[in-house]
Amino acid sequence: MTTTRAPATDPRTTLRAGLPDRYLTPEDLAAMFSLPSVETVYAWRKKRIGPPAIRIGKHLRYDPAAVREWVDSLSTDEAA
Repeated sequence: MTTTRAPATDPRTTLRAGLPDRYLTPEDLAAMFSLPSVETVYAWRKKRIGPPAIRIGKHLRYDPAAVREWVDSLSTDEAA
């Protein structure tokens, strides 16, 4: 009887890099970045300086991967 072993790590975990499996709300972003209020997130969107958002019906949602890329771009801008 031969048994196949699963890989030591799940490739989905590596690809997602610990990101949530759902789109983030503005409240999630305010909590993640310890912002004074969710209004800061809305101001970022209005000024086009925050992470890109998508509108689902009347709600704003943020792709966790896009938020990660936005944070990475901030750290590369500061290093330059």
